[in-house]
Amino acid sequence: MIGQLIAAFLGTVAFGFLFGIPRRYYAYSGLCGSVAWGVYVLPVWGSDVIASFAATMVATFLSRFFAVKKRCPVTVFLIAGLIPLVPGIGLYWTFYYLVTNQLEQMSSTGLVAVKSACAIVLGIVFVFEIPQKFFRVIAHGKK
Repeated sequence: MIGQLIAAFLGTVAFGFLFGIPRRYYAYSGLCGSVAWGVYVLPVWGSDVIASFAATMVATFLSRFFAVKKRCPVTVFLIAGLIPLVPGIGLYWTFYYLVTNQLEQMSSTGLVAVKSACAIVLGIVFVFEIPQKFFRVIAHGKK
């Protein structure tokens, strides 16, 4: 598990580099991605969709916290932090099955990938419904 968390951290930082985030935020965005992946791989969720939702909520919460703490846009941490959760392999296999005319596998794999993507969107939306004042209070300790 430690190896997976390190790989998620490094992958997130590498994507942050490609995305052009400032160097001083690499560690924070890497932490968002690493913690999100750690939540995702916990064996308590029961499905990839629920795990994606929970991990996205944690990554979005951390991103909003770091954005207030470091006084920068949330997207600096959020976009890079969600990279480990993107259902890329599910989409790959969906199109592979489509091309090879394995329609039953395509539909099941594609449905999970789409549900995971929707779970990511909903996780972001739910955490963005928390008022900004809450993050200011926990980041700076004042009302």
